[in-house]
Amino acid sequence: MTPQATPAIGNESFENLKQSNDHHAEFWSARDLQPLLGYSQWRRFEDAIKRAITSCEQSGNIQQNHFASAGKMVELGSGSAREVDDYQLSRFACYLIAQNGDPRKPEISQAQKYFAIQARKQELSEQLAADQERLELRKQTSEEFKALSGAARQAGVQDKMFGVFHDAGYKGLYGGLGGDAIKTKKNIPAKEQLLDRMNATELAANQFRMTQTRDKLARENTNNQQQAIRTHEQVGKEVRAAIERIGGTLPEKIPPAEHIKEVEKRIKNTVPKMELDEKDAGGLLGETKNKSSE
Repeated sequence: MTPQATPAIGNESFENLKQSNDHHAEFWSARDLQPLLGYSQWRRFEDAIKRAITSCEQSGNIQQNHFASAGKMVELGSGSAREVDDYQLSRFACYLIAQNGDPRKPEISQAQKYFAIQARKQELSEQLAADQERLELRKQTSEEFKALSGAARQAGVQDKMFGVFHDAGYKGLYGGLGGDAIKTKKNIPAKEQLLDRMNATELAANQFRMTQTRDKLARENTNNQQQAIRTHEQVGKEVRAAIERIGGTLPEKIPPAEHIKEVEKRIKNTVPKMELDEKDAGGLLGETKNKSSE
């Protein structure tokens, strides 16, 4: 792949960010890599790093050879500097982070293509990749649900009306169907959480509905319970209309997906295979690792 095809942001590219440590091994700073992969928040990027560390261990490789905790000095607006958490990453670690990143980010998609060379390609089945995407979306939607609840409270929605508020969003997105009605239509047991039975497409639509409602409530400085409820339903209708315009499947017509707990179980029991050649296995230990094995 040519340098022009490597993941890049502004004038920076993945290969340009490469550094060398005391072992003469190449490494990348996670803080430098973060914007390249489309993450604005360190917390979310560190979540991807932690998933990558788990993948590294499951693939039979030594975590410490590829992920090293470090500190990085950053300049503050006042002209002073402070140290923040960072990681030194091997090329293999960068590959795993791309594989475990948010698949909706175009930067992640580009990075995955960049790293998809046979010598470093992890033998993940299509099913496992789909499972990981859905599980990540489920986690993000759960966080967004909590954030929206907080925004609703600030907008004047009383605790006893939270059910009505959240149902309004469903009704807008699902053509008038509230949460219980959606379960009935899809034959989902009443005791199960609706989000646990949504596939990746349906989860993404609902996450977008929640995000846009939260932003709209804040932008319009809503401080009225009924107005907040109407806003949530209207945003749901707008998302539904967008799905219709692009010819997508309306959410109430999407069959219920396998329960998310089964997905979690399958991911946990799947051990991906990845054998690295001697140079890559050494990772951050570089030449020292290679010499010690001679």
